[in-house]
Amino acid sequence: MARRNLAVELIEGIEEIRAWKRGEVKLKSSTVELPRAADVPQIRKALGYSQQEFAALMGVSVGTLRNWEQARREPHGPARSLLLVASSNPAAVRGAFEKLAGLRRKPRGLRARELKGIIRRPRKAVSVEDMRKAVARRAGR
Repeated sequence: MARRNLAVELIEGIEEIRAWKRGEVKLKSSTVELPRAADVPQIRKALGYSQQEFAALMGVSVGTLRNWEQARREPHGPARSLLLVASSNPAAVRGAFEKLAGLRRKPRGLRARELKGIIRRPRKAVSVEDMRKAVARRAGR
């Protein structure tokens, strides 16, 4: 594989921008339409998941998913990107989710380091009293 000369590529890019500013070159551009809240029910139904299953796939609560489906809230950031992938290639998303669900059911055959990053550990519940103690410890520093 040939090595890239980044300095030359940067200079070529700057020259291209200058030519564009002078009106000599028209740059290529493309737009991507990300899914909106109104698209969420169709995407979920195309995948064949219940609200609970789809919320787990998206990493959001069922309440958040319902807010999206009823257009009370709009999905943002990574959720919109995942919805785009789910709408354009539902088979890939379904396969990945089913593989992940299979790993969660049978983790005995895999080593912990193989599961690292795949399965999130549940967060420890913290009481209000524990939070107050932590704040008091920090204030005492």
